[in-house]
Amino acid sequence: MTHQTPIDALRDVMPLSAAASDDGALQLGGCDVRELAREFGTPLYIYDEHTIRQTCRDYLRDFRSQMPGARAHYASKAWLSPALVNVLVEEEFGLDVVSAGELHVALAGGMDPEQIGFHGNGKTPAELEYALEAGVGRIIVDNDDELALLDDLTRSRATEQRIMLRITPGVDAQTHAKTTTGLRDSKFGFPLPSGQAEAALVRALDAPFLDVTGFHIHLGSPLFKIQPYADGIATIGEFAAEMKQRHGYEWREFSPGGGMALTYTADHTAPVSERYAAQIAEAIHTACDTHGLPMPDVHIEPGRSVVGRAGVALYSVVSRKHIPETRDYVTVDGGMADNIRPAMYDSRYEAAAAEQMHTVPSLTVTVAGKFCESGDVLVRDVRLPSLQLGELIAIPASGAYQIAMESNYNLALRPAIVMVQDGDARLVRRRQTLDDLLHLEL
Repeated sequence: MTHQTPIDALRDVMPLSAAASDDGALQLGGCDVRELAREFGTPLYIYDEHTIRQTCRDYLRDFRSQMPGARAHYASKAWLSPALVNVLVEEEFGLDVVSAGELHVALAGGMDPEQIGFHGNGKTPAELEYALEAGVGRIIVDNDDELALLDDLTRSRATEQRIMLRITPGVDAQTHAKTTTGLRDSKFGFPLPSGQAEAALVRALDAPFLDVTGFHIHLGSPLFKIQPYADGIATIGEFAAEMKQRHGYEWREFSPGGGMALTYTADHTAPVSERYAAQIAEAIHTACDTHGLPMPDVHIEPGRSVVGRAGVALYSVVSRKHIPETRDYVTVDGGMADNIRPAMYDSRYEAAAAEQMHTVPSLTVTVAGKFCESGDVLVRDVRLPSLQLGELIAIPASGAYQIAMESNYNLALRPAIVMVQDGDARLVRRRQTLDDLLHLEL
């Protein structure tokens, strides 16, 4: 990799449209990042619309080739904006939301409420009222208290609501402990081994206005290994068969969840959607054949893998520091306020000198953020060429969970976001101003 230029070495983590100009400037969606930085400033988040659309099409093609009629719901928590919702609607994707805020943005962006699933382990009464009023297609019920509350709310409205039960199958997703959700000891879902999932189904079937369409699992994220999906599906298939035998209940819908991985670094490649589709479909068909179950309608919930590769974070160098026999730091004008993942999950990224994409890197440096925390490091020990103050650094694979988890730490201004395609850059969120920081203060 040290003998490759960045535009070649980072091909698998950059957006599909990434290229370099003759003089070495990174181009995204046909736009020169130098011009984007001049017009919109830095830090700047750049999303390549073509990459988002192509990823959506790949998912639907690959899963429908294995399971005709399969649907995809984008996991909104990865990043959501009205502009993104517009694209997802055009690409025949639905949405999963986990809060009234995400639901509000989904509706504002034009998503059909029938194509929305409402997740979450702590839905408030107000949020459930909002979901019922909006007419969301499915509420994925997570726990006993939510089930009782939803029963009461639908009785008082005398209107039917379709639900799915989220089941915790007790499967290790083999990912980061903070993003593992399918183990027995999880805050999410009805535990399966303890009998709580069966008890919840019985109560839900007795509720006059709740229509239980099926079961939902989500094992965690990101899942670079596909076997946990097969394990989870086998477990739920056995549960579904038992529920049919004991209670006469037959599933109509099933979701194996999301968690599809993203290639963040050149040395750790994620499976392509075709592999996920083939192995997940095989596991579902096997479960149905083994237990004599009807094939359910299936929907998947990719999030980070839909938008992650499409996004590039663009920063300007604000200082450099050489510590003899220790480390070289390059500090940029952003950091943990717009990307908390390295500090929170020890996440690894690549970085590139965005104005030297034809230059073979010659130095090992650490890209640090500007915030008052020693843990504010974006990329540790990355190969870069010599950089000058004001020069641009691009961090690819930045489209998921960075903007979604951003903050105003140190009262930093939240960055602008642009979408690029065919040489056009469209501002979809303006940069915060100093006055914006005071708008909620009394």
